[in-house]
Amino acid sequence: MVENDLSSLSAFVAVAEERSFTRAAKRFGVSPSAMSHAMRGLEERVGVRLLSRTTRSVAPTDAGQELLAQLRPALSEVHVALDRVAGLRKKPAGRVRLLVPRFAAGTVLAPKLGEFARKYPEVVLDVTTNDSRMDIVAAGFDAGIHFGEYIEKDMIAVRVSPDHRPAIVGSPGYIRVHGKPTSPRDLLRHRCINFRHGDAGVYRWEFEKGRKSLSVAVSGPLIVDDENLVTQAALAGVGLGFLSEGRVAPYLESGALARVLESWCQPFPGFFLYYPSRRQQPPALSALIETLRM
Repeated sequence: MVENDLSSLSAFVAVAEERSFTRAAKRFGVSPSAMSHAMRGLEERVGVRLLSRTTRSVAPTDAGQELLAQLRPALSEVHVALDRVAGLRKKPAGRVRLLVPRFAAGTVLAPKLGEFARKYPEVVLDVTTNDSRMDIVAAGFDAGIHFGEYIEKDMIAVRVSPDHRPAIVGSPGYIRVHGKPTSPRDLLRHRCINFRHGDAGVYRWEFEKGRKSLSVAVSGPLIVDDENLVTQAALAGVGLGFLSEGRVAPYLESGALARVLESWCQPFPGFFLYYPSRRQQPPALSALIETLRM
């Protein structure tokens, strides 16, 4: 209804200004009869006669003159607004709302922020860090970043990191006291640091070796929703932690952490930037994709 009224109101302004259905119809690229039909429909909807018609001329009534005086500036503002929005297609500008897990914010996004800000100074990158796997469309985000396995099939996904590999780690002190697990099922006898993925609940540790795959619901003295806390707790000897190999590499190199069950930890797809559609993609989002793309 709103779209039809806007078209009819624009047509009314054209007829009132041209004082002719024929000339107004040419302006819109339609037939004079279609223009006349649109005016009759508009008058029926508002319940007031807006145009006086004879076989020789057309002129606005008093009500039509009053409506015309208010419509001209209003429609001008509408056209200005549409032109401004259309201008967003030409260059990266405006706001991009992005949902990112905290680890991806530090490893994928942070290293590219300076480059992105320098190249696209008119883009505002509005980043929310959250490890939950929420619906980005329902939550009002333009795009998100997450591990490939968690992205819905109806999303467009662009790789923004190499593959990741998990690492089960513990402090040398913990391993000296509790020993090394030799299979994932041994973890049931160990103190493990659990990680909660927002509304998805506590993560079950997943393993692969050759054609074998299994998941283990571990238990232990700590449940957290921050991977930094998992790392710090593992360093403190609280228990074994399930982390990304890249996150703990410095601690493995220094000997502050030791790795177990390495043969059961196979690479998996890393982070992807995902968004709902390629249709009429905003230039600002396109710029972010090209900046982060692997």
